[in-house]
Amino acid sequence: MGLFSRQRPRHARRQAEPAAERAEPAAETVETVGPAAETAGRQEAGASAYEPEVVQGEVAASTRGLAKVYGHGDARVVALGGVDIAFEKGRFTAVMGPSGSGKSTLMHCAAGLDAPTAGQVFVGDTEIGALKDRQLTELRRDRIGFVFQAFNLIPTLTAEENILLPLSIAGRKPDPAWYDTVIDTVGLRDRLRHKPSELSGGQQQRVACARALVSKPQIIFADEPTGNLDSRSGAEILGFLRRSVDEFGQTIVMVTHDPVAAAYCDRVVFLADGQIVSELLSPGREAVLETMSHLDEMARARRESLPSGV
Repeated sequence: MGLFSRQRPRHARRQAEPAAERAEPAAETVETVGPAAETAGRQEAGASAYEPEVVQGEVAASTRGLAKVYGHGDARVVALGGVDIAFEKGRFTAVMGPSGSGKSTLMHCAAGLDAPTAGQVFVGDTEIGALKDRQLTELRRDRIGFVFQAFNLIPTLTAEENILLPLSIAGRKPDPAWYDTVIDTVGLRDRLRHKPSELSGGQQQRVACARALVSKPQIIFADEPTGNLDSRSGAEILGFLRRSVDEFGQTIVMVTHDPVAAAYCDRVVFLADGQIVSELLSPGREAVLETMSHLDEMARARRESLPSGV
């Protein structure tokens, strides 16, 4: 059965913790799959590359043979080279890699924001490549939540109106009990009547997180959600995302370059040159930093080996 058959012990769920308290969690780095140096060597030799972790539980989203190519001829760039991955329901996954590794492209294709060149993308059991434009729009609206680095709030709407906007567009009313839970969890009860210009960056991102959660999506994709925040506000957002997984069973896939952010996750997947090359389960910051440093060194060596002007 390949991708969905091999079993592995389940991780222990983390509790949300301030970043400072997780500075040296080396003992929690329980497994590294396909070390970057070994898998890179296999890729250069033309052999089969890294085999990703196989989830045991329900799959929230997955890709099979996902490829994305931009441009043609001499301008052709392979952003993804046949990626197989499954994101388990109720789990917090980080996607990391050097600049140009394909991590944002993977998220955009998995979320239905960009069309792959080849391969399949599934949200639950639904293959999104088979959907018409209107069906895809409805799937993104009803089953996927988004949190972006730039907040993407409408400046003329209040915090509450921004939070409820996806439901309003869909003609749905919020579940009152769930809405109250979300608002209290993100700590926005006294800011609901404020417009984005009256909120701090951290508060605006909390509005964006609440907007993603309020419709009870099957999966949330977060693209550098702490990239525009200071360390304190970033830790608050990461703690909230961690709680939404632990307490509400939410599924989150987060693209990040920050080892501290990745250490809040259950699983970290590393990309290089459009391929998954390694991953960590229950990661610590130092283990993430070590893997990223090695991948950055490999990427730098490849760039330096290219002929001038390439």
